[in-house]
Amino acid sequence: MYPRSFSHIGITVTDLDKAVTWYQEILGAYVLMKPTVIREDDSLIGRLCADIFGKGFQSVRIAHLTTVDGIGLEMFQFDQPRSTRRENNFEYWKTGLSHFCVIDPDIEGLAKKIVAAGGRQRSQIWPLYPNRPYRMTYCEDPWGNILEIYTHSYEQTYSNQEY
Repeated sequence: MYPRSFSHIGITVTDLDKAVTWYQEILGAYVLMKPTVIREDDSLIGRLCADIFGKGFQSVRIAHLTTVDGIGLEMFQFDQPRSTRRENNFEYWKTGLSHFCVIDPDIEGLAKKIVAAGGRQRSQIWPLYPNRPYRMTYCEDPWGNILEIYTHSYEQTYSNQEY
């Protein structure tokens, strides 16, 4: 057994162009592949997507972004069926992706920036341990995708710590 590295996360949005701009401006993501249409057809990518999403997905717009540390953000906007925002976007008790986390030592500044740009701060900023500088908050982007903000790396936050 050996550890694997994390490659990317995929999220669905209702307006791909606005989402790409939002993630660039708010989180500093870099565009690797600008928004592109993929159709369900006989091309390799068309067949690949039909295998993943199921026959009848018709078309999807996709863009690839990356964070400064090389973690990918794959964004989808489906045309048929049309991407829609979930009514309850945080069913934390159900299986599946719950959230993703970014690191910013200026947690207050990033949370305010997210809110000013159409997102939402879901929780207050919390210390994770007494007498330690590690803090976190939950926010969401304008499309309802949940993101957490940590002030320190995952390793720093959890190595040799106890609640």
